[in-house]
Amino acid sequence: MSQQRILELRRILDRLSYEYYVLDKPSVSDQEYDRYYQELESLEQQFPEYADPNSITQRVGGVVLDAFTKVEHSRAMLSLDDVFNLEELQDFDRKVREVEPNARYVAELKIDGLAMSLIYRNGTFVQAVTRGNGIVGEDVTHNVRTIQSIPMHIPYTEEVEVRGEVYMPNASFEMLNKQREEKGEELFANPRNAAAGSIRQLDSKIAASRKLDAFWYYFVNSSEFGIQSQEEALEKMEEMHLRVNPLRRICANMDEVWAFIQEIGEQRPHLPYAIDGMVIKVDSFAAQAHLGNTIRAPKWAIAYKFPAEEVVTKLLDIVLTVGRTGKITPNAVLEPVRVAGTTVSAATLHNEDMIKEKDVRINDDVVIRKAGDIIPEVVRAINERRDGTQAVYQFPNVCPVCGSELVRLPDEAAHYCINQDCPARVVESMIHFASRDAMNIDTLGEKKVEFFHDKGLLNTIEDIYRLVEHKEEILAFEGFKEKSYQNMIDAIEVSKQNPLEDLIFGLGIRQVGKKAAKILAKRFLTMDALMQASHDELTMIKDIGDITAQSIVAFFHEPKNIELINHLKAYGLRMDTEKEEIKESIFTGKTVVLTGTLTQLTRNEAKAILEGLGANVSGSVSKKTDYVIYGEAAGSKLTKANDLGVATMDEETFMKEVS
Repeated sequence: MSQQRILELRRILDRLSYEYYVLDKPSVSDQEYDRYYQELESLEQQFPEYADPNSITQRVGGVVLDAFTKVEHSRAMLSLDDVFNLEELQDFDRKVREVEPNARYVAELKIDGLAMSLIYRNGTFVQAVTRGNGIVGEDVTHNVRTIQSIPMHIPYTEEVEVRGEVYMPNASFEMLNKQREEKGEELFANPRNAAAGSIRQLDSKIAASRKLDAFWYYFVNSSEFGIQSQEEALEKMEEMHLRVNPLRRICANMDEVWAFIQEIGEQRPHLPYAIDGMVIKVDSFAAQAHLGNTIRAPKWAIAYKFPAEEVVTKLLDIVLTVGRTGKITPNAVLEPVRVAGTTVSAATLHNEDMIKEKDVRINDDVVIRKAGDIIPEVVRAINERRDGTQAVYQFPNVCPVCGSELVRLPDEAAHYCINQDCPARVVESMIHFASRDAMNIDTLGEKKVEFFHDKGLLNTIEDIYRLVEHKEEILAFEGFKEKSYQNMIDAIEVSKQNPLEDLIFGLGIRQVGKKAAKILAKRFLTMDALMQASHDELTMIKDIGDITAQSIVAFFHEPKNIELINHLKAYGLRMDTEKEEIKESIFTGKTVVLTGTLTQLTRNEAKAILEGLGANVSGSVSKKTDYVIYGEAAGSKLTKANDLGVATMDEETFMKEVS
């Protein structure tokens, strides 16, 4: 009897969840739903022998993995070629009609999320796999199971595989970033990054807390169900209680597709999720088969990418921030407005020249957009809306934090505060030192550095390694517990063994970025050797120019900097690196560009492998580029490589080459 009631409650709750999360039409009150849920939860606790990982009570997560398992896809998950205007869409249509003159299209929204494949057997959800490189993905079943709109059971006993996009709704994204800001953690740049980061959590409770959702748009084995078109496949997935986006349209020609794209473009700012374009597919499966695929993309589908979304808001003020090098950056304070899926209230104005060039004034109505749908920028002021209340911004001649006179160096657009003791510079230098790309002290984020500075515990970089001496004082602060304190101290201690290149970058030497720091570490091997390097020695190194060499020499001639390094030595920080043995390979001595999203490695890991093989890893494609290695969603760099005849290599081939 108990087993029957458990099964009955699971069926009831599956149906109610479908009504609530997919149809948005709940048939019972929240209280009634809660009663069913609590009854099921109680029975499952009483009768653990009837446990089921797909029970609705398990969606809260709780599985913790050591690593993700690699899974080969039953059928390759191809990427799509991109187009950016009507002319390119018409060119796609022309090529289609040369093969299929009577083709019609299904136009669907391109959700900005993480591609995913779901597998059901005997009506039960069994596996979720990321796209990966299209051939091999990662098993993320434990995290996908926490997504409320995904049915754990479907009314079909045959094996079913569907593909779609897991995404983070705008509301969830804003809530998550607010929580991270309060904790002093790094914010996610956009909902797509947040969704990808959530799905790759080893602890499913974290994924469950992120409130992810999904849309499904491709029925992999639809032919086994007698389905003959994309629209039929979408309808069948809806029958299976899978969430399919209702914003789609059957179009007889490209004019109708373009009209639908314009409609969606107007709705885009008001959608509760981020989209970055539209996907246009030939509807008939027979026509799709006739058209075929290239190595990486189907010839029967194309992705139209929206131009960067532009919105109008009011510029309320211009405020200055002081960076770790003393660089002064003016920032526009904006009336909050939604753009590309997030609320924006500030945007950089870069420098005084840009403010003058764009003639941006306080109280102007301005057009803003997100460059690459990520970084907010002011495009222009709307001069015709000026009513006399606008004020021309006068760039100050003193630092807004310490009051020291600002300096504008020859041939530079930026102003600098050159006071080494400026509090803003001190705080920013410590934040940079502890950041992920430098010493990676992940428990010492921006907010925590600012807090400890305000309390007088952090005034120089070396003070980070003195925090262990302030245990009682730190534990007396509100919100600090023994565990969080110990985690922070442990992370600080571990950072002492970081490679020399991390320390060089963390010191914040002007003009020395991550790449230059690595080059310097490999060339000089010890901090002492680098400190003694002359200007001539430095400029003889590839990628170290005259200005960078001057900056390095000046840094190590400053008594305060020498004192800092001596203190860090005393605290046990690593001051050397092992000489790398360069392995000969097809990449030795070649210039290589990485593009797209890699799935088996991070971009930095791939870069490290290539540099270990003697390659020069560049950020841009030119005629001098020897190889372009591409991952998922590769864009303009891959296109340019093909146009220039540069050799290209997908991630799978690259991994075989270096394994």
